[in-house]
This record gives sequence, structure tokens and C-alpha cells, in this order.
Amino acid sequence: MKYNRILLKLSGEAIGGSDGVGLDEDVMACYAEAVASVVRRGVQVAIVIGGGNIFRGLAGTERGFDRVRGDQMGMLATVINSIGLSLSLRNAGLKAEVFTATPMRPMARYYMRDEVLEYMEEGGVAVVAGGTGNPFFTTDSAAALRACELGADALLKGTKVDGVYDKDPKKHTDAVRYRSITFDKVIEDNLRVMDQTAFTLCRENDMPVVVFNINEEGGLKRLVAGEEVGTIVSNHVKTII
Repeated sequence: MKYNRILLKLSGEAIGGSDGVGLDEDVMACYAEAVASVVRRGVQVAIVIGGGNIFRGLAGTERGFDRVRGDQMGMLATVINSIGLSLSLRNAGLKAEVFTATPMRPMARYYMRDEVLEYMEEGGVAVVAGGTGNPFFTTDSAAALRACELGADALLKGTKVDGVYDKDPKKHTDAVRYRSITFDKVIEDNLRVMDQTAFTLCRENDMPVVVFNINEEGGLKRLVAGEEVGTIVSNHVKTII
């Protein structure tokens, strides 16, 4: 295995299915099976999910919400998503627990790094919810923080596209996908991989980021095994198209 411990980042919209709203049980079941395929091969997995399928704190401020309260609502949305995915993971035959950045018993366990690491080492999937526990930080930032804290081999960002492109592939038919790219090149070309805080945290802590299509069948299993899937962003790779 190329990656023995991973932090998988999923967007809330991803588990919302084609509409990106609410929770799609079929989609969550597919993601759970993908995670199970790597856990059964000995890979340790933590997952961070966004909450955009339910509520976005920043979007709420445009409707008059207080930013701090809006972000807290967004954190709660990630907890709902995480509980839902944890149930799908259990249905796939895995041990799965939700760990939250703020105390939320009995709905979830409080996130403590050493306890989460022990749980992962025992074969359990840790679904880490509630963002960082603080307003003004995205779930991308939470994923970057947890990946660094947990000593993951890489942060895997599951998206609807199959990697990082030199321009928006939805708008430009001639867009070219990078196989690998440096953090510096991403910054230089202003490519959108994740928000700036998360990106800087990964860059400064030498945490590779792999952007890949989470909906591609078998993609996660092939990625952790070392096959060329998606785009790897790192301090140590060459920029290759």
C-alpha cells in the first residue's frame, strides 16, 4: 500500500446525491463500500464531511445570519452528515464512530487525538465532525488540521472531478489535468484545490493532498494502492501534465 493511513475529505453535496441536498442513502452506501474496500486491506481511515447539503454558514450571512451563529449551524450540519455516514459504514460491516470537535454526548464522542488514533489502529473508521469547533474555518481547514494531527500519509479530497486542471474543465473543453503538481505551482496559477487556510496548513506541514473523483468505481482502492488516480499536490513532486 502506498498510503497506510488516510484522511478522506468529502463534501456535503457529495452525499446529497445528484441534487446535492439532504442525505442520499444509496450514495452513502456506495461511499461506505469504497471505504470498506481499503479498510479490509489494512488501511487506517478518518473521514471529514462538509455540511453544504444542509446549511452553509457563510451563505447564511448573506441572508442576515450572524457569522458565528451561522458557522455553528454549519458545524451541526456536518454532525448530521457524519452520523448518517457512520450508519452506512456500519451497514458495510465496519466499526465506525463519530468524533466531534465540541462535546456532543450521547450523539458522538468528543475528539481527542490519541483516542481517535487508537480507534483507527484497531480497525475502526473515525468520522470527525463539527469542523475545528471554531467559526471562520471551513471543513477543508478541519480536514487539513486533522490530517496533520493524526499523522495521515495523505489528505484525499474526494470530488466530482478527477483531479486538478489548468483551468475549469466545466467551462473549458481544452482544460488539461495535472498528474502531479507542486503547492507552489497551485499558488502561482491560482488553482482552486481547497481554501487558502487549509492549503497553507498542508503545505507548511508537508501533507500531500490528492484530488480525485470519489464517484469513480474502485478509484479509492486503486489510489491507496499506489496507482495513478487523480492529481497529487505536494512539496516534493514535479509538476507533470
